[in-house]
Amino acid sequence: MIRLPLLDDAVPERFPDPRTALTDPNGLLAFGGDLSPRRLLAAYSQGIFPWFGEDEPILWWSPDPRCVFRTADLKINRSLRRLLVGKHWQLSVDHAFRAVIEACAQPRPGQPHTWITPGMIDAYSALHAHGHAHSVEVWEGEHLIGGIYGVAVGRLFCGESMFSRQSGGSKVALMALAALLRQWDCPLIDAQVSNPHLLGLGAVEMPRAVFLAQVNALTASACDAHAWQGFTPQPALAFLQHVAS
Repeated sequence: MIRLPLLDDAVPERFPDPRTALTDPNGLLAFGGDLSPRRLLAAYSQGIFPWFGEDEPILWWSPDPRCVFRTADLKINRSLRRLLVGKHWQLSVDHAFRAVIEACAQPRPGQPHTWITPGMIDAYSALHAHGHAHSVEVWEGEHLIGGIYGVAVGRLFCGESMFSRQSGGSKVALMALAALLRQWDCPLIDAQVSNPHLLGLGAVEMPRAVFLAQVNALTASACDAHAWQGFTPQPALAFLQHVAS
């Protein structure tokens, strides 16, 4: 029988020590609470995130190891450059946050169900309205063809999900996000739980103890929130080539 701590509704900032999370299932830490901006920000600042199905209570996780992208390692390569040659894809930031999260919530091949429930969409849209959640979008003309969204806490970016409607759309969004974060001295994108797809994109596994130390350091200093608002939409290839030079 699994015994889990129930979160205190009256104290949104209080979570169990993430080092006490279960090993099976890996990282399960607590249940209950809500998805208010206050509680979500407290969770991310402690290396904890929500993940649960539509018919489950709110579950909170901190797995070991943790899957992360080092922003310094994510740069445009030859195959991605070839993909973009001849395409007129454009990048934008925070222009279509809700459209990105709704696209990420759509069923995928082999995955008929989604953990991005309507309640999750509303919760992260509220975080976005408060300036804490952000998206990078990839466009072909007026069509949104790729994107990624997540939560910024200090100099840590907690990636939540990405999608692609054309081959390479999500990868371009990820590389653009990494490039922006590098410019703003934000070295890590938390990708939560590893899988072959993320590892193939360049993610690495980090022991939870190391990750939590990074979280403490990165959330203690701020990233300029106005930087997100200052990005001007521009051609994807030109932007990625410029930041790589």
